[in-house]
Amino acid sequence: MYPEIMVIPMREELTRAGFEETKTADEVDAAVNQPGTTLVVVNSICGCAAGKMRPGVRMALANSANQPDRKITVFAGQDREATERARGYFDGNPPTSPAIAIMRDGKLVYLMQRFIIEQATAQQIAGELVRAFDELCATTTA
Repeated sequence: MYPEIMVIPMREELTRAGFEETKTADEVDAAVNQPGTTLVVVNSICGCAAGKMRPGVRMALANSANQPDRKITVFAGQDREATERARGYFDGNPPTSPAIAIMRDGKLVYLMQRFIIEQATAQQIAGELVRAFDELCATTTA
C-alpha cells in the first residue's frame, strides 16, 4: 500500500466531482443496494487512471444531462475491503483497476475495465460514458 499522503490528491479528484468515498464493504453495500443507478469507480494510482480514467469520468459527468443517482469510489490497493466488495458486484469479471461500473438496483449493467481504459483517451472514455449514462441513467416519465 502507498502512504495515504500520496493518494490524497487522487482521491480528491473524484470527491471534488461529487463522489462519495467508500472505504468499507458495508459502505459499498449500502450505496449499491439502493434503488436506482450507482456509478462505481475503482480508482487507482496508475498512470491510466490519472491521465485517462479520472479526467474522462469528470468530463462525462460535466457533459451529460443524464446522471447516475449516486457516485461512489473505492481505491484499489488502499481500501482493500471496499474494493473487493465492489468488484464482487461485477458478476464474474476479472478484477481490474481502474474500472468504471454502472449498477442498477444492485445489478451490474455496465463495466469498463482497464484494458479498455488503457487503449482510450480521456475524451473517448467521456464520450462512451455519456452514451452509457444516456442509455442507463435517463429517467423516464410515464
